[in-house]
Amino acid sequence: MTPVPVGRPSGVRNGNGDETARLWVLHVDLDQFIAAVEVLRHPELRGRPVVVGGDGDPAKRGVVSTASYEARQHGVHSGLPLRTAARRCPDCVFLPVDKEAYEAVSAEVMAILRDTGWTTEVLGWDEAFLAVPAADPEQVARDIAARIHAGTGLHASVGIGQNKLQAKLATGFGKPRGVFRLTSQTWFGVLGGRPTDALWGIGAKTARRLAGLGIGTVRELAAADPAVLAAEFGPATGPWLILVARGISHSPVSSDPYLARSRGREVTYQQDIADWAEVRAEVIRLAHLVAGDVAGEGRPAVRVVVKVRYAPFQTGTHSRTLGSPTADPAVIERATLEALDRFTRRRPVRLLGVRAEFD
Repeated sequence: MTPVPVGRPSGVRNGNGDETARLWVLHVDLDQFIAAVEVLRHPELRGRPVVVGGDGDPAKRGVVSTASYEARQHGVHSGLPLRTAARRCPDCVFLPVDKEAYEAVSAEVMAILRDTGWTTEVLGWDEAFLAVPAADPEQVARDIAARIHAGTGLHASVGIGQNKLQAKLATGFGKPRGVFRLTSQTWFGVLGGRPTDALWGIGAKTARRLAGLGIGTVRELAAADPAVLAAEFGPATGPWLILVARGISHSPVSSDPYLARSRGREVTYQQDIADWAEVRAEVIRLAHLVAGDVAGEGRPAVRVVVKVRYAPFQTGTHSRTLGSPTADPAVIERATLEALDRFTRRRPVRLLGVRAEFD
């Protein structure tokens, strides 16, 4: 299906020339998806703080995949070590990750969205964009959320925008179980005074670099000098940051099949690895597993990334761009080891990961 362009909403006129609908982007995001699926499977857990992560044993190493809203009230969140989650919330119920169950429920939700007939772009298990011509997008959003709940028992929040960027950010203001519209007219009123890492695509590291340039808020980034940002971040990324801060995105909603941007493997070790010869051997093992995943994907990799989490919980990454796209295990292994060699500290390691990225 041809992607629907989603820049500025365009009017759809009836026979009398009156504008009856405009093209909106809706971002549908399932609330606390993994935890919600587990509660559906275990109704007795409704209302209790639920944490899903690892093999469900907080005495072992692992991180939180998701936490119910009740658990979040105790400071438990995704990425937190399970042991820390247990200390913060002794009454939490810990459950193991069940990937197959989440994939099955996600497939049901995406089928419901596709059945609307609107262009639907799947982002992952729990979120998708839709391009919707509507005079009342809020009502459409509520109808979609109702369809999802009726079909699966899950609740969703829906963000509405003139493009994907606006819709994605709007969803956060609608959670949980709500609908929120964010447009070019309301953009700075809602986001102008917020820190730059409130924007989709800007993380903590980029925000710190922007702060070093005296740019701390979305409004300040939107007014920044493109030449200054191009010098700091590169000729493509610098101007792009300004567009993001202005709420501008030209990316279309596309129903093309979802293609993973990367394939990776990572392991959390129950005992720290202090011997870096063993670290090297583990990275080689992971690199060959990832090479197999790349071959199965049928697309060559262009870059490899190595992730190291030192004990107790400090994480770093280094990458290496491949000379040419490939799925050759020997080439992927060599690039992986080159990335590993960039880690100069030989401290004990609790987690290792290898990721291959596609173009």
